[in-house]
Amino acid sequence: MPLASVIIAFYNRPDVLDLTLAGLNRQSEKNFEIIIADDGSGDKVADYILRLSKRSEIPMKHLWQEDRGFRKNRILNRAVVDADSEYLIFIDMDCIPHSEFVREHIRNREAGRCLTGRRVNLSAKISSRLTPARVENGFLETNMPFLVCDGIFGSSRDVEKGFYIRSAAIRRIMNRRYRGLLGCNFSLYKKDLVAINGFDERYEQPSVGEDSDVEFRLGLMGIRVKSMNYMAVQYHLFHPPSARPGENLELFASVKAEGKAYTEFGINRKDWTDA
Repeated sequence: MPLASVIIAFYNRPDVLDLTLAGLNRQSEKNFEIIIADDGSGDKVADYILRLSKRSEIPMKHLWQEDRGFRKNRILNRAVVDADSEYLIFIDMDCIPHSEFVREHIRNREAGRCLTGRRVNLSAKISSRLTPARVENGFLETNMPFLVCDGIFGSSRDVEKGFYIRSAAIRRIMNRRYRGLLGCNFSLYKKDLVAINGFDERYEQPSVGEDSDVEFRLGLMGIRVKSMNYMAVQYHLFHPPSARPGENLELFASVKAEGKAYTEFGINRKDWTDA
């Protein structure tokens, strides 16, 4: 059994996925599986991922659903059910992990805790320079001075979050402040996510549905968020900012008002079908 299942939320960008998989290929911890949670990519993309999975040294699954708009939470729930590990790590397709990323999530796992890290937001200039070979050779990790300069004089943001700190004492100091769950960089025991019935599938736009909602409902179960800053490091590829649709915010407000940890619209939903 793998020590963890790394679940990648994915849609229609094999070029971006190549970079993220290159980051996973160079992990110091090798005992994990990859699950690509595909929210309706086309046939050519599915064929490409199948070829990738056959060549991958790390066990890889590709879960697909029909493209009916943004249904990220639904395919994530399928991935949760299909995961062979009892520990789940969630990332997005455009987030390249540091080589110690998986090991840090596994090493720091804790009953009753949900771990969350942060990410460097790379500029368009740096993102365009990345190739799978460069990622596998550690370009991002070994060029922090270059990233810092781009953070000061260019367009990269949150570059300080790319520093990987090994000292346990400094880690404790840097992670004293509470930080909320980030949907592209968090992990927890599978049983804890199943206890709240997974992700609420009513969120059909990007934003709060895959992180703030989950954090709130986990909190009602007594599961607290633990910060992994400077430990579980990611590098986020550039794209224009996403909108925060009002429908999602209204739904989240109703979830908070209701105050229930278990959603009826998750893994085990009354109206669930294979459609």
